[in-house]
Amino acid sequence: SVSLNIQKCAHLRLACQTDPKPCYKSKLWWCGIILLGLGEVGNFTAYGFAPAALVAPLGCVSVIGSAFISSLFLKETMRTADILGGTLAVTGTYLLVTFTPSVPQEITAKKVQNYLVSWPFVIYAIIEIITFCILLYFYKRKAVKHIVVLLMLVALLASLTVIAVKAVAGMITHSVKGKMQLAYPVFYIMCILMAATCAFQIKFLNQAMELYEITAVVPINFVFSTTSAIISGVIFYQEFQSAALLSVFMFLLGCLLSFLGVFLITRNRNEEHSQIPYIDCGNIPGK
Repeated sequence: SVSLNIQKCAHLRLACQTDPKPCYKSKLWWCGIILLGLGEVGNFTAYGFAPAALVAPLGCVSVIGSAFISSLFLKETMRTADILGGTLAVTGTYLLVTFTPSVPQEITAKKVQNYLVSWPFVIYAIIEIITFCILLYFYKRKAVKHIVVLLMLVALLASLTVIAVKAVAGMITHSVKGKMQLAYPVFYIMCILMAATCAFQIKFLNQAMELYEITAVVPINFVFSTTSAIISGVIFYQEFQSAALLSVFMFLLGCLLSFLGVFLITRNRNEEHSQIPYIDCGNIPGK
């Protein structure tokens, strides 16, 4: 939450300059990126010990945190709908965490190799690649930079990131326990996949924050990324294979409440489709 608000603040300051510099030349922007990286270290560690469907929904904390931080420091409006939506999102996250299957699953290199060539994942990967190419065509050729297009690209990459991160973290955890997994080529393939998808996620997410309010970017990104993480965990790691029907129902109810909360937070917000700052430059922190 803090890192994303710092990045948004950096974009606002750059937009108010007579000769705006690229964001990567801003020390404040890099500060936000570093904090984002530190937060992801915590996510990386968690994936080594818990199912992806359990770790991903906890990103709801960033939705609530960003709404309050942006209203205090970036002068964005905090509405009653935001408070109600945040309450629903937290309730939904509680159900998600409570009813997510928590069966211990040791991730080894051989298991990852078997998962990579399984038919469910092959079909899922083909569908994801086709969808990504279609969205990328509209983004590059048609210059469509709608918030849904940008964050759908982030979510599709995030699903691969979750698969890679869980594989790498699981193999490292298994190696620390005494069964070395780092000698297998699949470990380094997953490391490359993790780094590449993270880098492109930053590109699209950064552009979304530059063009839209952070109180809209973070919730929508939460919905898309959480959904993609859950789907990838279910398909690749088969995390719901032995789940009871009641657990699945309550888990889906938690998803519904979280997404309803996100809808309330993002409803009726003005979108900016240019680099013109949406608040008065005099209200920017530090100005």
